Amino acid sequence: MRYALISDIHGNLPALDAVLDHIDDRDDLDAIYHLGDLVGYAPFPDEVVERLAEWGIPGVAGNYDSTTATDYEHCGCRYEDPRQEELSHRSYEWTRAHVSAETKRRLGALPFRIDLRPLGGHTGGPRLILVHGNPVLNTVYWTEDRSDGFCAQMAKKLGAREGDWVAFGHTHLPWHREVEGVHFVNTGSVGRPKDGDPRAGYVTLDFGEDGAGAVEFVRVGYDVERTAAAIRESDLPDEFATFLESGGARLD
Repeated sequence: MRYALISDIHGNLPALDAVLDHIDDRDDLDAIYHLGDLVGYAPFPDEVVERLAEWGIPGVAGNYDSTTATDYEHCGCRYEDPRQEELSHRSYEWTRAHVSAETKRRLGALPFRIDLRPLGGHTGGPRLILVHGNPVLNTVYWTEDRSDGFCAQMAKKLGAREGDWVAFGHTHLPWHREVEGVHFVNTGSVGRPKDGDPRAGYVTLDFGEDGAGAVEFVRVGYDVERTAAAIRESDLPDEFATFLESGGARLD
């Protein structure tokens, strides 16, 4: 079974369309799932949610999805500094004001996690557990520099066992690591990368007949300027356009 996993689209429709076109051109993938944070920061929240519905792509709720759906007081984000906090609040308020009732309904219906069995529902073998970020608290970022002990603790919270895979996003930085037989994969971000590469990112996971998995990190170019121009034409902060153009390398 071969999966494509996409995450953290954040209202960036051109990036999503480029990734879906890239996936559609492949002949080696069986299913697509999203890992949440469909809205925020870019001006196409309704269009992104509608596109995923058109494609029939299931997935889990990100913090931005749940908080937008429930009109929570903030987006459930972590702030690096006061300026980032200010920008985050402006993004969240813009998103809440511009999403449709149908988008909020769809966001509110997303589950917290999805468990998949790549070898079949009644067959032994690995599980693939999909969540958005830290299964305990989204404001505690699960980054690549976290200790093995932290990863093992997260696996325990999820009930993951040796041979299982846990896939998530939230930090917008792709990585893969194995700890005590459990594989952890961060998918990176489709719509708001933070690693200095402005191209959209996604991940494929390939499970062979023996249950062994293989991960591939994929980057796809898209019309960044279209999204940047739409941001600048909206009431969103221009910094969000600069962020996309630089792949998150700078925000000024």
